[in-house]
Amino acid sequence: MTYKIAIAGCGAIAGVHARAIKDLPDARLVAACARSPGKAERFCHEHGGTPYLTVEAMLDAERPDLLSVTTPSGAHLEPVLAAAARGVHVLCEKPLEITIARVDRMIRACDQAGVVLGAVFQQRLSPVNLALREAAAKGRFGANPLISCAVPWWRDDAYYAPGGWHGTSALDGGGALMNQAIHGVDLVQWLAGAGSGAAQAVVEVSAWTATNGHLRSTMEVEDTAVVNLRLAGGGLGQILASTAMFPGSLRRMQIAGRDGSAEVMEDQLTQWAFRAEQAEDAGLRARFGPPTSHGGGASDPMAITHRNHTRNIGALLEALASGKGLALDGRAARAAVAIIEAAYASAASGRPVVPSPPI
Repeated sequence: MTYKIAIAGCGAIAGVHARAIKDLPDARLVAACARSPGKAERFCHEHGGTPYLTVEAMLDAERPDLLSVTTPSGAHLEPVLAAAARGVHVLCEKPLEITIARVDRMIRACDQAGVVLGAVFQQRLSPVNLALREAAAKGRFGANPLISCAVPWWRDDAYYAPGGWHGTSALDGGGALMNQAIHGVDLVQWLAGAGSGAAQAVVEVSAWTATNGHLRSTMEVEDTAVVNLRLAGGGLGQILASTAMFPGSLRRMQIAGRDGSAEVMEDQLTQWAFRAEQAEDAGLRARFGPPTSHGGGASDPMAITHRNHTRNIGALLEALASGKGLALDGRAARAAVAIIEAAYASAASGRPVVPSPPI
């Protein structure tokens, strides 16, 4: 079966989705929509499909199997509800939405309609991060390892210029933490969950935020955040998120305990050391150790490849074809938004906050 896929929103990340869809033999891009006249036409001229001005018109005319939602973060809810109302499966970019209340509306609507709500956290599908997850699940780092992520990035003033949606409360929902570092937030809680097996991996959040590198007159949210996490079982976690650290450095993930340590810089494994060495360890170091082939999003938001998006979309199509459950569904992706919402509440109140429990 070839799945017909439509895209809602024709911004930069939509192009990544289009390239990923092109790489999948069982997928075909049939349409895209954008509210700005001419934008969908230009997008479809480059990537294929029929252009539309509204998601409703596109869904009614094309009747796709899957809607890929790539609108600004605070505008994810409406296209998801439109798709659910028409029995169309959904794949939604990160974050699912900018508040837990809006996320939960999406999840419940898709549940009631009997359609799949898939999420884009493509870093989970990276082979090196899957290796971290497997090692954590096996307990190779020891009990309650420290898990940390640093996103020391840079975005210039033009990125947050007036008239755009980046840096706005209404459509970005937050700054460096909600937009750029949310992949790291998700990875930290995902790795913690592998080790603890708990339904909620992060049980308490303390955070501080600031806007120090950009004009407060044009940016409504933070460009720097420091977050401390208390994990289920007694472990601890840390997150650094920034778009104010010129010229920007690679994202760094680390998980370390009394029995071992691992560190990943973007897609490069820089440390993989255990008290009890196993046969596959040398092969993992050789496979993931060569220098990274790109700089990630350190200073350029589009300096990414579409390989992991291809894996992300492919996993959803495989779940649809098999009828089996999808690991990266709306409930799984909800956790990162709950943690970030708790972090913002902690930064505002000066007190630790417990994230919203799973639904």
